[in-house]
Amino acid sequence: MARTTPHEPAPSHETAQGDDRPLYGRIAALLLDELRAGTIPPGERLPGERHLAAHYQVSRETVRQALEVLRRGGLVATDRRGSHATLPGRPVEAPGTPTFPLGARPADPCAVDRATVTWEAPPPEHARALGLAPHRPTLVHRYRSATPDGRSLRTAVTSFSAVALAEVAELARYRERADGATPAQLRRAYDWMRKAGLTLHHRDAISQVGDASSVRVTRWVHDQFARPLEITDLVVNEQDTLVYEFTLPAAG
Repeated sequence: MARTTPHEPAPSHETAQGDDRPLYGRIAALLLDELRAGTIPPGERLPGERHLAAHYQVSRETVRQALEVLRRGGLVATDRRGSHATLPGRPVEAPGTPTFPLGARPADPCAVDRATVTWEAPPPEHARALGLAPHRPTLVHRYRSATPDGRSLRTAVTSFSAVALAEVAELARYRERADGATPAQLRRAYDWMRKAGLTLHHRDAISQVGDASSVRVTRWVHDQFARPLEITDLVVNEQDTLVYEFTLPAAG
């Protein structure tokens, strides 16, 4: 959201003529227009009250009242980390950001995908990789994708570290719905991490699953301070194909 400059008329002034709604109602309408325009993508945090007050050239109390109007309409939600947009729509993804979880298929009408989250103790090997104490719960994401004929099946289990949950508000919010039943598509998890100021480094290892005809891909992700963020175990049957794609920026 661009900050209003001193050379621009305040949006609230532009709508004053012929509009008998209270000021907070007009600000709520203006903010809703920006949400619908995609200025703030679905699920993203809104700027703070101080920023919004400066943007619309109104008091913080007026902004607070406007947000309450949108909350009552189910258009924004607020928790201890701030307010975020809940309007339906296609999220805006940064170019080149990998899709979460590892192995997630592109949209395929023929495949049946399911993703949920739980708040539980992760597998022991995940706890060790993330530096978690034994039996300490964290956010665990499970993904399953299968084609109707059963020839292509992939499952992924991801555990997030305490660092990831502390730094990335969008992930932390999922603790409230981590019941193992509510659908939880975290496809933008890596983009959320980047927006939280984390530089992502990942290492993938491929191994065979015992004597079975499946392979396991394990991904470890850490940030620029070598702090672990997440670990994912993906299992793919032999009749499926994984495609890795990357872009190498031009020199200079």
